[in-house]
Amino acid sequence: MPRTVWILVAARAVNRLGAFSLPFLTVLIGTEFGAGTTTAGLVSAGFGLATIPSRVAGGRLAGRIGRRRTIVLGLVGCALAQLGIAAAGSLAAVAVFAVLLGLSFELYEPPSQALIADAVGPADRVRAYGALNAALAVGGTGSGLIAAGLGRWDLRWLFVVDALTCLACALTLRLALPADGPRGQRGVPDDGHDVGNGDGGGPVRPWRDRGLWAMFASGTAFALVSLHIVMALPLTLARRGLEPADAGLLFTASAVTVVAAQPALRLHRLAALPDPAAMALGYALLAAGLAGYAAARTLPAFLAATAVLSVGEVLVLGRVLGVVACLAPPGGTDRYLAAYGISWGVATAAAPVTATQLLERAGAGALWAGTAVLCLALAAAQPLAVGPLTKGLPVRPGAGAPAA
Repeated sequence: MPRTVWILVAARAVNRLGAFSLPFLTVLIGTEFGAGTTTAGLVSAGFGLATIPSRVAGGRLAGRIGRRRTIVLGLVGCALAQLGIAAAGSLAAVAVFAVLLGLSFELYEPPSQALIADAVGPADRVRAYGALNAALAVGGTGSGLIAAGLGRWDLRWLFVVDALTCLACALTLRLALPADGPRGQRGVPDDGHDVGNGDGGGPVRPWRDRGLWAMFASGTAFALVSLHIVMALPLTLARRGLEPADAGLLFTASAVTVVAAQPALRLHRLAALPDPAAMALGYALLAAGLAGYAAARTLPAFLAATAVLSVGEVLVLGRVLGVVACLAPPGGTDRYLAAYGISWGVATAAAPVTATQLLERAGAGALWAGTAVLCLALAAAQPLAVGPLTKGLPVRPGAGAPAA
């Protein structure tokens, strides 16, 4: 892997190590300011909605001021907003800083994903994005331990430490990443109109690309499934007579599985699968794991289901960003990845409502069975929706060859 990829992977792991404050935002609002669950949920929803324009801005700023500057701006903005939450003296101030945090939160993603796409090319994007996901998993495992210690002392310190890791990540990337080139070398001429890179590319208009819309719809459903797991799993454990805190063990098991599964991405039989087939397999494994959640009554059963669905997530995440990057015209990678990433903002705003309502009205079994059916539908749709998109796109060496 090129040096740029490893720099981004290492910095992301450091940043993720401190990314434990957001799950405690609602707790802080309730304990420090006496607000009810509904109010805390609205503040969190405000953060989620703010991440949508943040993604769009990340793609646009990467083309206008440069990728490295956009990454540093986003990380510093997150740090300042988190310090504001830590120092806030009123609920209104917390709400304002939560929205500001959302507006900064996703600036990082489009330029960093585009840097990886450009650094390795189509042949190695699955491995590169897999390494990035593994870094997030490793950092997430450690962040839970840090949060458990600091949270018992003072919840505000969670946001302070998270801000410090953002600043450390910003400084590392500011010093280590290549400097941004002149404006004309970033795919945006001096008149400010988005175009290709000067080699025949036309205007970059991701939302006019039907292929991107297909990926966006599938990505929104996938993000909704992922966030259902995060939000509803502790509540499910409680309803099954288990300790809700054991969800932390399940999330740790998921992170370990993601890291352990990375070498499998290089196996010839798996690497040779076309993108639609690999993504369909990933969604099928997700469905199997979620069906396991619907039936599980013991912690070992939940652990087994978690391992299965985590392997599915590895397959989906390893391929989807590569497909989106290949769809982009020259000079448009940032904008395409930013547009696709809005799917997570939509899911972040919707998941708290859909997960809790399904759980309350239909029960845990129906929630996970319904989510499994959604994944089966996504698996069936991949050859039809993604297959036509990947025809004519660059192919990894060995893809589609007879498996050895």
